[in-house]
Amino acid sequence: MTVTAILSALAEEQQGFVDLLEDARCVRRAGREFWIGRLHGQDVVLALSRYGKVAASTTATTLIESFGVDRIVFTGVAGGIGAGVKVGDVVVADGYVQHDMDASPLFPRFEVPLYGQARFDCHPELTSNLLVAAQGFIAQSYAQASAVSDESGVVVHRGLIASGDLFVGSAEKASDLQQALLGAGHVPLAVEMEGAAVAQVCHDYGLPFAAVRTISDRADDQAHVDFMQFVQEVASRYAHGIIRELLELLPK
Repeated sequence: MTVTAILSALAEEQQGFVDLLEDARCVRRAGREFWIGRLHGQDVVLALSRYGKVAASTTATTLIESFGVDRIVFTGVAGGIGAGVKVGDVVVADGYVQHDMDASPLFPRFEVPLYGQARFDCHPELTSNLLVAAQGFIAQSYAQASAVSDESGVVVHRGLIASGDLFVGSAEKASDLQQALLGAGHVPLAVEMEGAAVAQVCHDYGLPFAAVRTISDRADDQAHVDFMQFVQEVASRYAHGIIRELLELLPK
């Protein structure tokens, strides 16, 4: 039996998931609720990471140690900072970096001490499946409107995401962060606050990890405007559709 953990930071990003669970039961551990059941034919555990890297690490570790999950998939929202990444687009991560990691001069900026690396790659096969799922859902959703590749439609990107314990909510912050990462050879498409921590935990345990983020803003001075409305009306719908497509792709 393969168990997939579906992780999000906010309850609004997973709204309605619990209602769809078959044989649902709730287990409370580490101050969190973990919902166990079957979703679209797969054994799953639903959990909320909460905000930030420490909270996300606690949740990911608990999923592995206490629930024995075999893979973790993160879904939620992010701020777009990459060229051509616009509000409403979807980014499937192929790797993560911590944009607030700086142990210089002992280690190069962004490198995680004692790991010898700054970037933590997502699992190739699981990520490819997630990319197919995202592309399939978006194509179905917009089949009668515009092609996925049309500039007026939604684009599914694949690339690097940067995480940090900082809400990037100004154009100046976003530009500074992007330039610093680019200067170190990292080309981020989006920023958020949890994924890199989960990627590092999964690296430590040798567990497959993949993540998809819907772009809610451009990480600029308007990043806070109608954020929760976007999460509830757009991101949660994307999450349902993409996760459904993914779970139907994965072997039972």
